[in-house]
Amino acid sequence: MASTTTSAPATNGLSPKMTLYTNHSCPWAHRAHITLKELDLPYEEVIIDLDSPRDEWYLKVNPRGLVPSISFSNGILDSEIITESAVVSQFLADAFPSHLLPASHSSPTAALTRARIAFFVDAYFTKVNGKMFEAMRCTAEEEKVAKVDEFVAAMEKEIEPLLKDAAPFFGGSEKMTLAECLTAPFVLRTHAHARAGLIHPSLLAKLDKLPHYTKWQEVVTSQESVTYIWDEENIMERTKARMAKVMANLKPTK
Repeated sequence: MASTTTSAPATNGLSPKMTLYTNHSCPWAHRAHITLKELDLPYEEVIIDLDSPRDEWYLKVNPRGLVPSISFSNGILDSEIITESAVVSQFLADAFPSHLLPASHSSPTAALTRARIAFFVDAYFTKVNGKMFEAMRCTAEEEKVAKVDEFVAAMEKEIEPLLKDAAPFFGGSEKMTLAECLTAPFVLRTHAHARAGLIHPSLLAKLDKLPHYTKWQEVVTSQESVTYIWDEENIMERTKARMAKVMANLKPTK
């Protein structure tokens, strides 16, 4: 276990005290880091070793043993534990209304904006993201290419149309939204996986043919909030080691 503390100023007149239990290699925990950075919130960071059984003290924090988790206090709430990446990010965005997500009743269009962000995130994870992992688990060359084509087709059908008004962020926003906070770790890793040979390298050229997605992802993956904990070389090496174990248990595809 290791810990660090950031000292960014609080927002909305509150001075929250937060402890983020995390691991920088985990894409789910990465969501919380992006959200916290965008909100400029102070927090203490505790690194959880994901390569060994969880310590009893952490299982008391989060019985599932997963990251991220946060402990949140603000003078009214006292050391409340929030777990699961989407829930943590949503909680923070709701607790501190900002460019990420409007408060539900802040304007006549706020509820619609929130619904569209939720739909985008749902589409990415129910229709597209799983196909990336399918593409990573292939062994035969033809299947690798076929799975890449399935991934790109899903991206073109489900995500490309939803980014037509990105300017440069989702929904025409000039700043990051919760849509980016929740999807950016996986967009970042999709391209890194192809560069590292974990997915067939033809993926990159095929994604480049999606103009709305390409413009959006280039902006998103260059944001400081997305990249400040990102160590591509280290994360790709860890991913290669993990996938080697997965592939060793798979039967060769004919």
